[in-house]
Amino acid sequence: MRDLTYFVGITIDGFIAGPDGDIGFFPMHDDILGFMAQEYPETIPTHLREQFGVDGANKQFDTVIQGRATYEPALAVGITSPYAHLRQYVASRTLTESPDPAVEIVADPLEKVRKLKAENSALGVWVAGGGELAGTLLPEIDELVVKHYPVVAGRGTPMFGGDFRPTHFDVVHREAYPSGAAVSRFRRRV
Repeated sequence: MRDLTYFVGITIDGFIAGPDGDIGFFPMHDDILGFMAQEYPETIPTHLREQFGVDGANKQFDTVIQGRATYEPALAVGITSPYAHLRQYVASRTLTESPDPAVEIVADPLEKVRKLKAENSALGVWVAGGGELAGTLLPEIDELVVKHYPVVAGRGTPMFGGDFRPTHFDVVHREAYPSGAAVSRFRRRV
């Protein structure tokens, strides 16, 4: 059984994107980008990997599942397979056909994730954004990797959508960076 990890950046007030889905206001300093390239290189889109010095194999994940709204910015600039170095799934109730053979559209992300977690692999599955998707997948999320940015958004997309469902996680590691960003790792409490 392999892990499902929600790897996400949030504001001080708990938002993963602005009201219109914008993430451009997150400060992307060299220290946090270095952390991503070194520890979670597969979270950098394929077309940016060389620019960030990522040339090796995946370290944490071999599969990504993202919500439609997370996938849309890539499509808007003509990138139909943003994570070509991973197996890619897009959870959507509105997309019925994939614009790329390397990207599978799934209508029931919870069922798909349960099947993916049951596979025999040393690498995990990454939930790449989408507060609603994360809320849907919460029963299966084993780990949270949260990049905390020193910015307040005021409103936007919350880290988790859905029903009130307290779920306990334990802090595994926390590290602050000179830019003011911090990264926390949490594991689901058993």
